[in-house]
Amino acid sequence: MTVPAAIEFPTVHAGARARRVLLVEDEPTLRRVIARNLATRGLEVDEAGTAHDAVELATTARPDLLLLDINLPDQTGWDVLRELRRRGTEVPTIILSAVRVSSKRLDEFHPIAYLPKPFPIDALLRLVFQPEGAATPLIDDDDA
Repeated sequence: MTVPAAIEFPTVHAGARARRVLLVEDEPTLRRVIARNLATRGLEVDEAGTAHDAVELATTARPDLLLLDINLPDQTGWDVLRELRRRGTEVPTIILSAVRVSSKRLDEFHPIAYLPKPFPIDALLRLVFQPEGAATPLIDDDDA
């Protein structure tokens, strides 16, 4: 009987894109699952469920990477990015959204990636642990 090889899961390494991540997701179960997956791989994870909390944490915790949902209860993820820009805080961002993202929004905010929900957790992990400076494909839809 042959035993299958162990699955290799990514962990933080010297060339990693981020060490500290701000996860902005209003759905508590999804936020917990993502946060746990990132933390077990060596990342520091701050969590926010609202746009207001996201802006505050982004300016105080100074994350290396922002994982940002677009539909938040108090404002949109786009509002978060506008406010951070207004405050002079630029954070590389991966958009996680159930809504389609237009090329206009991608051109305006230049996220490093867009991952439509629902997504497999390994797709997110590949984006987060991709070496800094590596090319990342964006999904480009025309409406939203």
